[in-house]
Amino acid sequence: MTGHAAPRVLVLGLDPFRVPGPWDPAPVAAAIEEGRRRFAEHGVAVEYCLVGLDGGDDVEAVVADRLGARDWGCVVVGGGIRTDDDLFERVLNLVHHRAPGAAIALGDSPTGTYDAAARWLPEPGTA
Repeated sequence: MTGHAAPRVLVLGLDPFRVPGPWDPAPVAAAIEEGRRRFAEHGVAVEYCLVGLDGGDDVEAVVADRLGARDWGCVVVGGGIRTDDDLFERVLNLVHHRAPGAAIALGDSPTGTYDAAARWLPEPGTA
């Protein structure tokens, strides 16, 4: 161990229980938990900011608040956010303005968030 803190990663995504539609959110929620476990297995500090599309969140305010909470080494933007071009653009611009030093990674699945972040994190022992 080099004495450096693990890079802080922020994962931005959708709360599967707060996305309208006739679908079962349980498999996505389970996949998100698997993604969290992968960060833990690799010793990488991560926080998740999952927003709802059910009208209960001011998505921009929630994301901006979380981005401003600390310095992030990497921000992973989940696939659910990327399905809506307007939302994706607003989130990317928030990341650009609120966390200008963070790498931006695009996750391809809830279980793949660690892999997306790992592409942009320094190799162990080099930070």
